[in-house]
Amino acid sequence: MTIEQVSSAKVFNGWHKQFSHQSTSTQCQMRFAIFLPPQAQQQNVPVLYWLSGLTCTDENFMQKAGALKIAAMLGMAIVCPDTSPRGENVADDNDGAYDFGLGAGFYLNATQAPYKAHYQMYDYVVNELPALIETHFPVTKQRAISGHSMGGHGALSIAFKNLQKYTSVSAFSPICNPINCPWGKKAFNGYLGKNSQTWFEYDSSELLKKLTDPQSFIPALVDQGESDTFLTEQLAPQALTQAAEQVGYPLVLRMQQGYDHSYYFIASFIEEHLRFHAQHFN
Repeated sequence: MTIEQVSSAKVFNGWHKQFSHQSTSTQCQMRFAIFLPPQAQQQNVPVLYWLSGLTCTDENFMQKAGALKIAAMLGMAIVCPDTSPRGENVADDNDGAYDFGLGAGFYLNATQAPYKAHYQMYDYVVNELPALIETHFPVTKQRAISGHSMGGHGALSIAFKNLQKYTSVSAFSPICNPINCPWGKKAFNGYLGKNSQTWFEYDSSELLKKLTDPQSFIPALVDQGESDTFLTEQLAPQALTQAAEQVGYPLVLRMQQGYDHSYYFIASFIEEHLRFHAQHFN
């Protein structure tokens, strides 16, 4: 599990660093970013994993969200993986579409050729990356997970399948019911095949309906902009709230007036999300 440093910059008395490594999950070189707060110089700190949306890399959140100052105050590390495998031998969409292929891994394990060779982002985020982070950096095993849009889908679906691995989950503008929206149908058909029953394993709303043990539930916070142009066709937050009500899950979903799908929205509420996660770390 060797890693190679790509860049390093001091910020708010902590460090933002990028690393690359050969992934056993995706069978290609992967890059991730990590912010280590100043407290990490004296003790191990908890980690928030952030999953970004379509077309993003590890850089978008770190540069645009305005999260590092508050993370430094709270003593929280942040880890941002890439949104897909990349490289000359990694399959892409034949038409170069933004919503499938490179930059659009959807945080699942692909089963269809040619994508199954590399698009194993679920295994990468859930297993390989945390093991790597906990081996190489001064962090505890306390993990929270969050994300935006496609990454919000990833954060929620991963958390609902692995409640024991995370202390809390949050999302901005998540794709809540991908089996019933254009982005999700395209991605799931391409990565998972035509048998739509296999798609349910990566749909947050459907996964939520299967949760039966209230003792295992973890806190969940979702923010959605009311002026988001993708709200009706792609995101469907009502599916998530209905599923939560069905099983009595303690989900807080806030509709924010006037906000859209952009990083301006994320920057406006990221402090609340980081404090939400910090209060659930032991």
